[in-house]
Amino acid sequence: MKPRVFTADIVRSKRVLVRVDFNVPIDNGIVKDDTRIRESLPTLVALLSAKAYPTLVSHLGRPRGKFDPSYSIAPVVPILQKLLKANSPEFKRIKFVAHTVGDEVSKAVSNQEAGEVLLLENTRFYPGEEANDDDFARRLASPFEVFVNDAFASLHRAHASTEGVTHFLPSFAGFLVEKEVLAFSRLMNAPERPYTVIIGGKKVSDKLPILKNLMGKVDIALVGGAIANTLARATGVSMGASFVEEDALTDARATVDEFRRSTSTLVLPVDFTVTDDIKEVNFLASRRLYEIGEMEVCADIGEESRALFAQYIRQASTIFWNGPMGAFEQAPFDEGTYAIAKAIAGNENAFKVAGGGETIEFIKSRGFNNNFSHISTGGGASLELISGITLPGLLPLLES
Repeated sequence: MKPRVFTADIVRSKRVLVRVDFNVPIDNGIVKDDTRIRESLPTLVALLSAKAYPTLVSHLGRPRGKFDPSYSIAPVVPILQKLLKANSPEFKRIKFVAHTVGDEVSKAVSNQEAGEVLLLENTRFYPGEEANDDDFARRLASPFEVFVNDAFASLHRAHASTEGVTHFLPSFAGFLVEKEVLAFSRLMNAPERPYTVIIGGKKVSDKLPILKNLMGKVDIALVGGAIANTLARATGVSMGASFVEEDALTDARATVDEFRRSTSTLVLPVDFTVTDDIKEVNFLASRRLYEIGEMEVCADIGEESRALFAQYIRQASTIFWNGPMGAFEQAPFDEGTYAIAKAIAGNENAFKVAGGGETIEFIKSRGFNNNFSHISTGGGASLELISGITLPGLLPLLES
């Protein structure tokens, strides 16, 4: 799987529509995390160096097809202005256009000067975006000559600005998409052994497809978080008052049985940190898997599980991690997730990839950024890609 990446010759002096992912947290008009903006810089700097005329487009939040000023993408402008000024000698200014399609956009594109970057308003202010409406996609593409998609985190969406416009413009991947796809291709196609995945989080329905796709492809699958509750319950273990996804028990039981017959080993926690209430803690205790009380809530993997998981991680040559091991937002239920991050950081020889919003949030907050080979910008996109699902926004960008 190899994306078709733009070159300087392809975009030189061309008017280029660039799909970025600036779906960033904004509070009172202030961008709280500029990671995704920074990740777009290599592509934007290369376009400016090639004397292209880039116009950026992105979604932000869920305004449900209606104009809502609280979801305007305008607060990104000062951050992007500062970053481009520091990284591109060709850059002059950013111009924000308060529309995504229409005459005002066409006029701004026609009058765009060299070194000027246009940023269009939130694509999701238009119902045609999420509907992947042909007419909307055609209107979005019409002022441009080339399309570059660098929004990896949005490639699993068949929207007008990710998939629809590819029907109307020569389409190429940006450098971030290339970097992400190559990292995940290595995980899927050529992992060094032993290959260990760590899967956590809450929703079994989101994570079971990953486990099923990785069955027979990985050596070890370590499972924590609330999804471990459901898998353990599916084997007949009482999980007390812990969160269990009841509707997924049949599928979870089948998955556990399939792992037993496969060449991959599924490893569940052997103990847990339990409490009476995660938000209002009155007591803490350590319980082995078969000792959980009727009113007790599993809030984190226990000390024995942390040591067991760390042992597998130290022996791995390839590692993929998605999902926390417990209610990491609140101490002391962050200790299991911290133990995983520390163990991965300590394995200096492995190829290590992390994906998922909560996982990346934790890695960054604890300063483990530089201890991974690749940290993905895409939660849903990374999960679907590693699950073997074809991403609709990526398919038109692949080399034939």
